[in-house]
Amino acid sequence: MPRIGAGRPRARPVHVLADRAHSSREIREYLRRRRLPHTIPEKRDQAGHRRRRGSPGGRPPGFDREKHKARHDVENRIGLPEQARGVATRYDKLAVRHGATGRLTLMRQAR
Repeated sequence: MPRIGAGRPRARPVHVLADRAHSSREIREYLRRRRLPHTIPEKRDQAGHRRRRGSPGGRPPGFDREKHKARHDVENRIGLPEQARGVATRYDKLAVRHGATGRLTLMRQAR
C-alpha cells in the first residue's frame, strides 16, 4: 500500500550496513545522532589520519566483520543478474535465450 502524505517513512532500520564509500565522518555522526547501529569499514587514509592525531583523533569505529561479510554476499547475489547484459539491455529478445540466461544465473548463485 503506498504511503499517503509527504515526509520520511516511519520505519527505522535495525542495523545499517554500508561499504567504504559511506565511511565519512558526516555519515557516521548522522547515524550516531539517530542512534542507528551501523557497520561500515574504515578507509585506510581515514584510519591513518586518526592515528596520526593520537588521542584527540578518537577511537577506531566499531566494525563487525561477520555482518559485513553478510552484506557482501547480498551485494554479490544482486550483481549476478546485472552481469547478464543481454537480458538487462533486452538485446536477447527470444524467450529461449532469456530463460537460458536466468538458469545460468541461478546456477552461478548455487555455487
